Amino acid sequence: MSAVPAIAKAAPAVPARPAGAHGARRAWPRPGPLLVWALVAWGGLGLAASIGVVSANAWLIAIVALAGLALIDLALLLRVSTPEIARTLPEAWPIGVERDVELRIEHYGRRQRVTVHDLHPGGWAMRGLPRTLTLAADSVSTLRYHLQPGARGNFRFDGVQLRLHSPLRLWRQSRIAGVAQQVRVFPNFAPLAGFALFSAEQASRLVGAHIKRRRGEGTDFHQMREYRVGDSLRQIDWKATARARKLISREYQDEKNQQLLMVVDTGRRMLAHEGGLSHFDRALDATLVVSYIALKRGDAVGLFTAGGEQRWVSPQRGMGAIDTLLRASYDLQPAPVATDYLAAATEMALRQRRRALVMLVTNLRDEDIEDVLGAVRLLQRRHLVVVASLRERDLDEALDVPVDDLRSAVGAASAARYIAQRAAAHDVLRNHRVTVLDVTCEQLPAALVEQYLSIKRSGLL
Repeated sequence: MSAVPAIAKAAPAVPARPAGAHGARRAWPRPGPLLVWALVAWGGLGLAASIGVVSANAWLIAIVALAGLALIDLALLLRVSTPEIARTLPEAWPIGVERDVELRIEHYGRRQRVTVHDLHPGGWAMRGLPRTLTLAADSVSTLRYHLQPGARGNFRFDGVQLRLHSPLRLWRQSRIAGVAQQVRVFPNFAPLAGFALFSAEQASRLVGAHIKRRRGEGTDFHQMREYRVGDSLRQIDWKATARARKLISREYQDEKNQQLLMVVDTGRRMLAHEGGLSHFDRALDATLVVSYIALKRGDAVGLFTAGGEQRWVSPQRGMGAIDTLLRASYDLQPAPVATDYLAAATEMALRQRRRALVMLVTNLRDEDIEDVLGAVRLLQRRHLVVVASLRERDLDEALDVPVDDLRSAVGAASAARYIAQRAAAHDVLRNHRVTVLDVTCEQLPAALVEQYLSIKRSGLL
């Protein structure tokens, strides 16, 4: 089975059917800048006629001529058929990744000037629109622009707004062409496609995990081989050595078919934003990375979210589980509610009977510690627990700001006190044999992968 997520492969550019002239929505034509300036000039001519500079007949002739041209120009604009629009875009989109959208414009009739703007979801970063084109008679034109979604979930493209200009540029009319399209924005699965050509260890290094090299150690027997310099005495099989009359070593590999359960907080602690994405988005992206590594190494991966909306994906093996995780989490959003860690742990303990490595991603505060400690001790009865506590990057930067006035001194002291309280909360967990990762969003993927690999190699699970 290919290691590339099926959603990434099954997200081709999907064209929308053109609506045609009859399906277009039209607004009333509006005067263009040229007509407005012509009316201003006619008003000036009237002022000149009132003081006798020009004759009143000239003023009347000018308005009759202008009105005639405007009516003819308006009639020509109303006769123009709406160009047909076909939009091609990815059906599945990773958050924070810029992709191209293609608009195919079919125009039947005379040469036409038109301004194009796609009605894409609001709030997305966009480059390349609006754009003004001159459509040749009976022609097909193509333009591309760039979009970058800033949130996950279901979104809708309503149509394409066309602003048609009359032949004499006296009028312009807005029309909506094309059909509405739905798109889904997923956590950032783009790096996973890049990992497909690499082994699990190579992919781990790509995300920045520091892997200690080791040879022939593990918990599952793999094969017999000749002794190599550096092998420990524990690896030597003395019976096989006697038969072969040369040193033979046993080679082991990490145990497979173990279970990894990713637990992501969906409460108010994950609403903070850095770099345009929320902590929850960063946590989901990191969850996908460590899940991909674990699946590639033969383990089963599950997902549990608690705090806001609760979702459960039981641990599954095989690279197809990545698609299950993506579909289960793409429309999840953090909520401004307090997370009940103990209730979440109770629910998870009922659902997850088999021993697993439980990785909880949250943002711990000192006021949470009693609830978190109770939840962790409940899970430790059966599972191995790791807590990843996201640290705001602003905290580190606050300590580096020069203190030269009262305001900066108060700010630095507040940040230092907050960090000390946070560290004390982490120490409470560490005193109960819980591994705590105090990391920023940028450090989270590598830290999770490194900790997962370390636990696998130590045989703790």
